[in-house]
Amino acid sequence: MGMGGGNKGQGRTTMSEINVTPMVDVMLVLLIIFMVTAPLIQQGVKVNLPATKAAPVEATEKKVVLSIDAGRRVFIGDAEVPLEELETKLAANAKAQADKEVYLHADRDVPYGVVVEVMAAAQRAGIANVGMITDPTPAAATSKGSPPPKSGKKEAKR
Repeated sequence: MGMGGGNKGQGRTTMSEINVTPMVDVMLVLLIIFMVTAPLIQQGVKVNLPATKAAPVEATEKKVVLSIDAGRRVFIGDAEVPLEELETKLAANAKAQADKEVYLHADRDVPYGVVVEVMAAAQRAGIANVGMITDPTPAAATSKGSPPPKSGKKEAKR
């Protein structure tokens, strides 16, 4: 004989339904965050980058990008800047001054002298590190030791 009462049918029952309301709330918040941040993604300037065999570097945060297009126009991000004013604009740029680093995104058809002028303006503005952005080629296509691609034809053995 047990100590329990006679209310065997009145005990707690487990809930067999999943409450999806908190999950829907989280998904709506994420949707709003992505809708707000999507227009803020940097579009950049279209340039024809030189191809290299270097491995891509993973960037964890936004950096200041200097772009030079085929028409020798210089941009800080998306804003066009005359070459004569580049040094003062970089000196006034808080992000560039805090990081002391910019990335150069130059078209392959731009003369070397223009690229050097932009790099010198960045150095005069107090920016010590200038990184180069290139267009990496697939490693498999550029490696010399890789076997030639197989053709779809079968050879007959004699």
